[in-house]
Amino acid sequence: MSKIEQSWFKPFGLITFLLLPLSALFWLISSIRTILYSYNLLSGFACKTPIIVVGNISVGGNGKTPFVLWLYEHLTKQGLSVGIISRGYGGQSDSYPLLVTDNITTLQAGDEPILLYHRLKCPISVGPDRQQNIALLEEKYKLDVIISDDGMQHYKMPRTIECCIVDSQRRFGNGLLMPAGPLRETTKRLNSVDIVIENGGDANNSYQLQTSALCSVNSGGETKTKITQAHAVSAIGNPQRFENSLKALGIKLLSTHHFRDHYAYSADDFEQFGEQSIVMTEKDAVKCRSFAKANWYYLPVDAKPTDIVIDKLNLLLKEKGILNGL
Repeated sequence: MSKIEQSWFKPFGLITFLLLPLSALFWLISSIRTILYSYNLLSGFACKTPIIVVGNISVGGNGKTPFVLWLYEHLTKQGLSVGIISRGYGGQSDSYPLLVTDNITTLQAGDEPILLYHRLKCPISVGPDRQQNIALLEEKYKLDVIISDDGMQHYKMPRTIECCIVDSQRRFGNGLLMPAGPLRETTKRLNSVDIVIENGGDANNSYQLQTSALCSVNSGGETKTKITQAHAVSAIGNPQRFENSLKALGIKLLSTHHFRDHYAYSADDFEQFGEQSIVMTEKDAVKCRSFAKANWYYLPVDAKPTDIVIDKLNLLLKEKGILNGL
């Protein structure tokens, strides 16, 4: 994490003070843009499929991916055909939109779309143009609903339901807009979304992250080996939550290593560990599979929302006409 990012979650200091003018400029530009869309002076595009946006108002990892996984499974259990679109941050493909298949790598699509695909084996379209992503899914599949992984600030894209994820531990940092703070939009934006859901914590509208058994990075299968100590490696927004989960499993952390979110790993990054065990997140694992050693493991996590979140979401799905008679 850079010094600027660290300053977002510390008391007001020199770095924050120096960046305030840029945050004011960011606020002005984003406010003008929002007004232009609200008065239809900037036009969006239309699509025939309802869109559920799972996003946030701050940068960095807030736990969207586990909720997207849960949401997909919740919708499919109701008999709906569901696709996913993603910006595919960190991926570089020769052409977009890109349909994720077994042969697509994290270098092409980014880490989160590959994680989602390996878990769900569902239609996923990746690329910087969300309109093209949606059009590709609508062309290839007959879908009842599309989940947009991120995109709350992409006002050009229509949306039927907005779910805003908030990290219960870091919340909104110093409460300032970028770059003096972590916010993409002010907290007033929460008043306009359909449902605000906290990742962790004890709020009524929240979900807990539940861990599963450790899996092999090489094979993706559950390991039978008892892991008592390992180096923890992660490239996520909030690594402390991951490391606390490992400790709760009784794993002694030999060291902790934090890389920037969406970091593109290479084998050289792991030479310092020799033949010792490594544990990483599932998002890290999809980027390391091609060069992982036998004693590298990852920790899968799943979101478990409260009954209040599930009931409110079901009500929204019925109100918006996505589900009938649930």
